[in-house]
Amino acid sequence: MIDIKSPDEIAKIRAGGQRLAAIMEKLKTAAVSGITTKEIDDLAGQLARQQQAQPSFLGYNGFPANICISVNEEIVHGLPGEKKLHTGDIVGLDFGLLYQGFFTDMAVTVGIGQVDSVASKLMASTAESLQLGIKQIKPGNHIGDISAAVGRHAESGGYGIIRNLTGHGVGRKVHEPPQIPNFGNPGDGPELKVGMVLAIEPMLSLGDHTTELATDGWTFKMKDGSLSAHFEHTVVVTEEGHEILTKYQDGK
Repeated sequence: MIDIKSPDEIAKIRAGGQRLAAIMEKLKTAAVSGITTKEIDDLAGQLARQQQAQPSFLGYNGFPANICISVNEEIVHGLPGEKKLHTGDIVGLDFGLLYQGFFTDMAVTVGIGQVDSVASKLMASTAESLQLGIKQIKPGNHIGDISAAVGRHAESGGYGIIRNLTGHGVGRKVHEPPQIPNFGNPGDGPELKVGMVLAIEPMLSLGDHTTELATDGWTFKMKDGSLSAHFEHTVVVTEEGHEILTKYQDGK
């Protein structure tokens, strides 16, 4: 489990998070009807290099792309290719960055053109779940406090909570302990301490929680074919509570 306390280390991972957030803003803008997921993947790699950073997913456990792009019923780890995006799609963009020795991780789900109200509400509720989970991050709280906050909000909207995929520690590696489920009980799990770096990532669906692996061997999708959404931030526990390292700051 990463424990970052020195000002130099915090400055480096903060700089990486800001670069990742700025890249994600450009990827969101690029996600329009007619573009292929491969074209977005190429852009992600190009933008990372411009920031003197590396896409952290490329080659991780053999993953062959820069970014995970998951469309509609695909929940995470979508493999970019020749698939074109179309008006009405919702698209998960999940990107990780290695900068000056530290890893950060971020995901958003965006609508392509005009999307229906059901899809819009799913995306909004998933983003709200993320923020409610992050609010629980402070020294002395527990992983279960984050999980419970995410799960309560998801269930209040009638959404399926993906159970076999979780958030995680991050920082010196792409994935580190602890696992951070999107459901659970307050007070359960490891205690949060200053310096811990966590990737919080609600994954919700319009159906149930059951996923299946696509034939490409990478993409997890909803078994019932329902729409899904995914949002993620990298967050560090601080003396005052927490800092969202991948929160976009305009002009930086």
